[in-house]
Amino acid sequence: MATTITAGSFSRLAVYEQCPHRAKLQYIDKIRELPRPDPGPGKEHANDRGSRVHDETEQYVLGNREDIPLESLNFKAELEHLKLLYKDGCVTTEQLWTFDDTWTPSNPEDKESIWLRVILDGMVFLDNETGIVIDYKTGKRFRNEVKHAQQGQLYMLSAFIRYPELQEVTVEFWYLDQDEIYQMTYSREQGMRFLKLWNNKMTKMTSDEIFPKKANTSSCRFCPYKTGEIWKKAMGTGDCNSNPC
Repeated sequence: MATTITAGSFSRLAVYEQCPHRAKLQYIDKIRELPRPDPGPGKEHANDRGSRVHDETEQYVLGNREDIPLESLNFKAELEHLKLLYKDGCVTTEQLWTFDDTWTPSNPEDKESIWLRVILDGMVFLDNETGIVIDYKTGKRFRNEVKHAQQGQLYMLSAFIRYPELQEVTVEFWYLDQDEIYQMTYSREQGMRFLKLWNNKMTKMTSDEIFPKKANTSSCRFCPYKTGEIWKKAMGTGDCNSNPC
């Protein structure tokens, strides 16, 4: 049985940094979460809605869908432009990038070599030295600013490593529900400064064999593995009893 998390992604790192013990339960012990309650007629869980909107928006850009999804209509002009760029061969969509533990790009089919996975909604190549990473966001930006900025750093760093000819990378988060674009631009020199930070994060997670608990009302509030109630929230699976009162 595995005793370490051998490969990571931004979402895995986020779970690990919130609570290493939760990461162990989820990624090593592979304990399933309890079934979610039915959201009700005509409603969707937030993550299901996000996945659907991402897929439908991608299909429009690829030319496999004639109409823009209702949730993405605020970005009609941008999506039509992206669709044209895709036809010209300047855009790749839904990219899975994998790297080994030396940050060398690896083959996604070679499961044993994968240390880090990065999935992008879209990558635009303006020329050989300039690229734009695009990530579609449903939901709110408010209170997610730090998390999304960190995600953008990892995307940007991965683009510079995967494409050594790139000299400038812009990361754009398209907040479909808010009709807002948040943008960050980095030169190669600026971007590669983040390599040490993200290498340390990944190394810490993939070498951990203890997985200490970080019990607090913030991290435990929505943990699927909690025992008992927090702020009158329903019980989790009961695999962790360290919830604060």
